[in-house]
Amino acid sequence: MNKANDLFQRSLKVTNLGIETFEATLREQQVPTIHIDWRPPANGNVVLASMLAKLTDERIEQANQEAFDRINQGEPLLVDVVYAKDVLPQMKKNTIGHAGPPLPWDAMCGPLKGAILGAVVYEGLAPTLEDAQTLVESGGVEFQSNHALGAVGPMTGMITYSMPLWKVINRRFDNVAYCTFNEGLGKVMRFGANGPEVIDRLKWLETVFAPALKTTLEASGPLALKVIMAKALAMGDEMHQRNTGATSLIVRELLPHLITTQQHNAELPKIVQFLTGNDQFFLNIAMAASKAMMDPVKDIPFSTVVTAMSRNGTNFGIKISALGEQWFEAPVNQPEGLYFPGYTAEDANPDIGDSTIVETVGVGGFSMGASPAVVRFVGASSVEEAIQYSLDMQLITVGLSPSLIIPTMDFTGTATAIDVRKVIETGILPVINTGMAHKEPGIGQVGAGIVKAPYECFSQAVEAMFHHLKL
Repeated sequence: MNKANDLFQRSLKVTNLGIETFEATLREQQVPTIHIDWRPPANGNVVLASMLAKLTDERIEQANQEAFDRINQGEPLLVDVVYAKDVLPQMKKNTIGHAGPPLPWDAMCGPLKGAILGAVVYEGLAPTLEDAQTLVESGGVEFQSNHALGAVGPMTGMITYSMPLWKVINRRFDNVAYCTFNEGLGKVMRFGANGPEVIDRLKWLETVFAPALKTTLEASGPLALKVIMAKALAMGDEMHQRNTGATSLIVRELLPHLITTQQHNAELPKIVQFLTGNDQFFLNIAMAASKAMMDPVKDIPFSTVVTAMSRNGTNFGIKISALGEQWFEAPVNQPEGLYFPGYTAEDANPDIGDSTIVETVGVGGFSMGASPAVVRFVGASSVEEAIQYSLDMQLITVGLSPSLIIPTMDFTGTATAIDVRKVIETGILPVINTGMAHKEPGIGQVGAGIVKAPYECFSQAVEAMFHHLKL
């Protein structure tokens, strides 16, 4: 008893394990406290923890190192502007590619439906949005997941027959990935808007902007995208919600050749204005680069590294290397962040888009510590919080990138190659920077924020891997 009394009569210094409310109470009483964010493996699920404990084969470690090496050996080059109808074998006139895992029309969210109806009108398959809905509901449109097409698209992710695409080649592994063009600001199809101004802009991109950029790239030659991404991290980008530096860098590469090749093009001033007036121009290119870097990681036996993360506004899905094209899905989470004036959380749709492919290579939310300027925009409270997100991501990945470096974190490499085992072991979920679309079709963006991947995707992947290896 005397020892207990002595304890409470001395100044306390406390290490708190697990439950944050204890730490908060101690801090309120000005007791020096260190909080350790610990939780039991597999969130205390004994069966899942047992499976996890058996996924420790040395062959898994070697396979994951191979996956990590392939990501870092990737050399994505921007080489061309092409059209979906010419390069995507599954693409027919009535095919519409969308973000996330596949799902039927009845399960789609508002912005995805709105974008699809606009895409039907854009392709001339129906004259009005009402006629487009009739066509869709009669089975006249074929839906494809963009990843199944070898492509990606932000937010709703619309890819249709006539749309121009960026073509990116991974020179190291000779594979190709595609992404649509960024539409710019305002009401855009990627956020579910589908009015005449949206369709007109897409037609301009198809018929004016894309041919001009194709000629420009032919003149410039291939552009090394990982070099641009590395430079942009040093300029304060994280490559998901902030692409100001990366956009400036690629515009600097393109502009001299654009001016030379398009000097007699009456649309040149509008093309230049579009290029220089859209700070998110590089996002779509970063997505294609990231997919080109991640696709060679597929089908490595024993590897538990995530090769894709994506969401369709209803479900969040991941794929892991050893299990190829199988999706592991769970209901998608609601982002938390800042809303544009006049909108609240009640207006926002759950998370959507293929753009989470950038987080799989270590940028986006994983490199938030590189981007103090993005902190307030996505609703983080401080630069320290952003850095902590990047530090946390190191605990669920195979290693640190040797080429994508965060200067604000003492030149630490970005956390690269998500290991589903580590997600379940630590309970730390991948963090994603994202835009927020209105839940009703046809309205568009209402804000930006941060979202975490659902735990269930990773628990399913661990279970599937356990049974796949017959452990």
